Amino acid sequence: MATADILVNAFTTLLVTLDPPGLAPVFLGLTVGMSREQRRHVAVRGSLIALGILAVFALFGASLLGSLGISMGAFRIAGGLLLFWISFEMVFERRQERKEKTSQAAITVDHLHNIAVFPLALPLIAGPGAISATVLLAGTLAGPWDRLLLIGVLALTMGVVLAALLIAERLDRFLGVTGRAILTRLLGVILAALSVQFVVDGVKSAFNTV
Repeated sequence: MATADILVNAFTTLLVTLDPPGLAPVFLGLTVGMSREQRRHVAVRGSLIALGILAVFALFGASLLGSLGISMGAFRIAGGLLLFWISFEMVFERRQERKEKTSQAAITVDHLHNIAVFPLALPLIAGPGAISATVLLAGTLAGPWDRLLLIGVLALTMGVVLAALLIAERLDRFLGVTGRAILTRLLGVILAALSVQFVVDGVKSAFNTV
């Protein structure tokens, strides 16, 4: 697969996994009572922190796996199964409910302090699914220049997430309950197909190393 195709696949996978339309209503719940400027500050800071977390995994995730004795094939299979479970939750509207519960718990415990770090950056944006997808994608890009391109794709994807958070109120009103449900299910089906491809690639890689 050409590098350009891999980068397009990376952008699609990350965009679907991060689910900007699904984050928008949760972000509104997290920032109840905040001014527009405060919301903007939380959105920017949370997005930058999440980008930093994913960039670290893009650069060093594969090395960490190697030090633990985990092959990239095995991680692709595990990560693909995890992404498939996330897609299952998206199709059957369980992921949104879990995100909302996470945000409500954080408001109760932390009283909105450092909300950009927890739970916005971690785990709502840079959650297990996004981290797994990032490591999997980094494993398909061997050269340092390709890894830098992946970080560029991460930055572009995070820009879409930030834009969705900044226009959360308008996006939520525009989509409505029905629009959000349709979009989330459509993204879930796409992610399911991508996750199955990860598992197939992982099985091929595992058998090739045997």
